[in-house]
Amino acid sequence: MKNGNTIALAGNPNSGKTTLFNRLTGARQHVGNYPGVTVEKKEGTYRRNGIKLHIVDLPGTYSLTAYSVEEVVARDFLVNEKPAVVVNIVDASNLERNLYLTTQFLELGIPVCIALNMMDVAKGRGLNIDTVKLSELMGVPVVPTIARSGKGNIDLMTVAADLASHADTIQPLKISYGADIDGALQEIEARIVAHDFLTDTYPMRWLALKYLEQDRQILEKGRRVNPELARSLEAIVEKVAAHLDETLDTYPEAVIADHRYGYISAIMKQGVLKRQYDTDRLHTSDQVDRVLTNRFLGPIIMAGVILGLYHFTFTYSELPVTWLETFFDWLGNTTAALLPDGLLQSLLVSGIIDGVGGVLGFVPLIMFMFFGIALLEDSGYLARVAFMLDRVFRIFGLHGSSVMAFIVSGGIAGGCAVPGVMATRTLKSRRERLATLLTVPFMNCGAKLPVLALLIGIFFAEQKAMLMFLFTIIAWLGALVVAKLLRVTVIRGHSTPFVMELPPYRLPTFKGLAIHTWERTWQYIKKAGTVILGISIILWAMMTFPRLSDTQLNAFERQRTAILQTAPAPVAAQLAAADEDAALTPAAQALKERLARIDGQQAETALRHSIAGRMGTAIETITRFAGFDWRTNIALIGGFAAKEVVVSTLGTAYSLGEIDPEGGESLADTLAAAPHWNPLVALSLIIFVMFYSPCFVSVACIAREAGSWKWGAFAILFNTILAFSLSVGIFQFGKTFGILNGV
Repeated sequence: MKNGNTIALAGNPNSGKTTLFNRLTGARQHVGNYPGVTVEKKEGTYRRNGIKLHIVDLPGTYSLTAYSVEEVVARDFLVNEKPAVVVNIVDASNLERNLYLTTQFLELGIPVCIALNMMDVAKGRGLNIDTVKLSELMGVPVVPTIARSGKGNIDLMTVAADLASHADTIQPLKISYGADIDGALQEIEARIVAHDFLTDTYPMRWLALKYLEQDRQILEKGRRVNPELARSLEAIVEKVAAHLDETLDTYPEAVIADHRYGYISAIMKQGVLKRQYDTDRLHTSDQVDRVLTNRFLGPIIMAGVILGLYHFTFTYSELPVTWLETFFDWLGNTTAALLPDGLLQSLLVSGIIDGVGGVLGFVPLIMFMFFGIALLEDSGYLARVAFMLDRVFRIFGLHGSSVMAFIVSGGIAGGCAVPGVMATRTLKSRRERLATLLTVPFMNCGAKLPVLALLIGIFFAEQKAMLMFLFTIIAWLGALVVAKLLRVTVIRGHSTPFVMELPPYRLPTFKGLAIHTWERTWQYIKKAGTVILGISIILWAMMTFPRLSDTQLNAFERQRTAILQTAPAPVAAQLAAADEDAALTPAAQALKERLARIDGQQAETALRHSIAGRMGTAIETITRFAGFDWRTNIALIGGFAAKEVVVSTLGTAYSLGEIDPEGGESLADTLAAAPHWNPLVALSLIIFVMFYSPCFVSVACIAREAGSWKWGAFAILFNTILAFSLSVGIFQFGKTFGILNGV
């Protein structure tokens, strides 16, 4: 419960805090000591214009981490006494350094009012501070003051008293500390909530942060209250600390501090602080940012970086991808040769090798992509991308913090919608959060990459990098347009101010890049070996059963018999005696091809007769307007489970219902040769896969984060209708005007 009329004065040493206290309380003050320590405790009363406030002057501190007695005393007072408002005295002439403590007050969830002191000193140093902008971005009142002359003091107390009257509406500040720290924070928070651990005293997220900062007081208190849980929380911290040490040669507390200063730096860069810079005095990161985040040069450089990433990925992964495709072709043919015809051979070759192998064949491409993403992320450039994109996001009614959720989901490529949806937790506004979590699945995540890479590689091989870059832009534009549509219809409301934390640039280590690349690639491989394997087997069963009846099988056998009986006896004998690779006479070759066509017709009939085939055929009357045949429909139905399954299911569908049962070709070769496929169909399918329903896990995550399954259902229906409409428009336009379809 807040102490209704108690105002705490807090700030860095030498910020003018004591001077302000003396001005406010005058003779109405007394001095003592805090219990058990020698730290001075100053209290007094402020009376003016009907306002009466109890003022407590806290010891000067730079941080709320328990390094010194003063910091412990100040923090314990804030946590235990719960003052109505903290007036944070900030030295305007050293704004960035002083705001570090402010961010910690905000993370603690304390109502804060900033007294921007020493404004005369700041002005004398050529500093111009936009207090209105600072207040808007930090979400707290900011009052300019000159403590020693009393200027601004009355306004300050009036604002503080007003803030105290609605202090219960304050929400804690949530800063994103990067994937590693954020993941550990979520895990620690979940355990704290599950055990109701110290939550009667401390806010949950702040408590988790203190564990990651190795706060001595919190660690000791946790061990006393629940030793077993405390050990598990410390184990999480040790794990992430070891990971950061191995990958970035740093530790959690340093990362947290970097991102807090990055948060402050981002505020400064938005027109809050203007000064006459001497270029030589600029910090290295600031010097680099003057170019990389420049309003005009920044977006051009960003486009070049992303295009370069795709060029690097496709150029250097092409050979290993070919090797893996060749390996899985050989494995499938060898397995088929060793096993007799039957269900076991079909399961292993068509269900598992052609299905899962089609996904695993893209491991080199995924690995090169993740390496490039890790390079951008570890260097600090990815945060600058988010900072620049915020200018665009505001136009579409989104919060700037949405940028990181989009990037995590695959905004550059290779991410995943699930952590992207979870990243929306940092957004304070429910409307902006809903709009973001409903549109992050439009990003080209790692699950969509194999589909895009397959189709681009087959039908647009000469412009692979450029087209992947183009499809990335399309994904962003689509997400933003839909977000705007949602924000002006079902999720109306104003956008809230945004601050994007900008950590300092780092020189990534090769070891760190290798570990990050392998971690993400291994996740992809594990998914292929578990989820995709399971789904592939289920879909194989759906594409195999029910089997053709004896009557249908006998009909195909009679056709083969009739063909052989009408063929000249020497020709039939030569075909029967020849090895698979033996040279045949023209007549024998023609006979072989006639028999192969019957085999192909039987395989296609069997696939159409299956459960999946019937489903695909049933909706073909509609999907043909987008250029999708029944085999493609089967793959897209499987894609509802996981997008990677689109590739594996196409592999299985064309393997089971092979038009050319001679086989031995990769899926890419099969699609390139299939009469139904052309660049227009491929483009239509790419757009559909990019925008249609999120995978089931993402839908479940959307429902959980939004608090209702209606939003999960909305994501399925709305996204699929939107994707189909776009695909129909593209296919019909191209077909009408003969674009990309060979007309």
